[in-house]
Amino acid sequence: MSTPRTTVEKAFDALYTDDDTALDTAASLLAADPAADAELARRGEEFVRRAWERGWQPADVVRLARRDLAEEHVRLLGALIASETARYERLPARWAAQVADLDTRAWRADRFSYATAVLELYRLLVRLPSLEPVGPVPGDSSIPPPAVGEPRMLTRIRALLAKAEATGYPEEAEALTAKAQELMARHSLDEAALASGAATGDTPGAVRIGVDAPYEQAKAILLDAVATANHCRAVWNETYGFSTVVGFEADLEAVELLHTSLLVQGTAAMTRAEAEQRAGGRKRTKSFRQSFLLAYANRLGARLATTSRRVASETPTLLPALASREVAVTSHADAMFPQTRTTRVRAMWDEAGWTDGTTAADRAGLGRHRPQVPPGH
Repeated sequence: MSTPRTTVEKAFDALYTDDDTALDTAASLLAADPAADAELARRGEEFVRRAWERGWQPADVVRLARRDLAEEHVRLLGALIASETARYERLPARWAAQVADLDTRAWRADRFSYATAVLELYRLLVRLPSLEPVGPVPGDSSIPPPAVGEPRMLTRIRALLAKAEATGYPEEAEALTAKAQELMARHSLDEAALASGAATGDTPGAVRIGVDAPYEQAKAILLDAVATANHCRAVWNETYGFSTVVGFEADLEAVELLHTSLLVQGTAAMTRAEAEQRAGGRKRTKSFRQSFLLAYANRLGARLATTSRRVASETPTLLPALASREVAVTSHADAMFPQTRTTRVRAMWDEAGWTDGTTAADRAGLGRHRPQVPPGH
């Protein structure tokens, strides 16, 4: 004899269709049955847990909800994730920061509107595909204990980049960013030296970094340049709006810091360039902004690589250890992503945007040498 289906089970039939009428009917069922609220919340936590098991992390899911749904869904999701992750004594590395960034403000609405929003959110959650895992899930016994503080070198780098973003003087930003990049390169060499002198058990890992619209292709190119210069590999997932960066932990932290800072500096420089163009009577367009950011990423990629090689050449005895770590990173990336493809740059050309973007990249100041990269290279 079959057990009668609950209200929630009946309503969840709508999660697997794109029929808005079915969704309205399901929301009406839930709205009329307050006794179903507890089960509805519990099932939502189950959907979140399944997302973790499929390789998703809090920031990934929130990014997708923000892109495809509305503010109320993001707030409902934030509360759901906070509730689900509170059950664990220890969270994986980087999860604490992602959970702390959640918008958990309560969203008030009539019962029908609330049920509709919940079902729309759950419909997104149940359709999440599996992703390449970039670390353990909450509750996994392999989660290491949290580190106390961060290396002094990273604290210095973070402070330098914060000052570079805050200053209104390009020359000062140049000097601060140049110093930060050199510290990053030397920090990576120190890690390679440590690994070559003892069996540390250190292996490559991975982290996801959001690549948001607009101009996501230029932003992905910039992240790829930063990752490559810091002995990492970046793989862009255009569909879900992020890149997965593979590398050793010290290098991954450097990539996150530098990419974020350069994106802030590049966006600020683009805004200033647009203002100057408007002051000269020229209307700026989407093609100007695309060309600006592509040139910025292109020039920075060349300069980052030059700085990285220069710093490494100052300690030639460590080059074999560095090469060995890069081989390990490439092997790990290939294992995670056995099937990748290159993609063409899709952008409308604007000469002024390219010129201004190249100039802004030069001002980012990443080393003592400034290689000249011709437009389109």
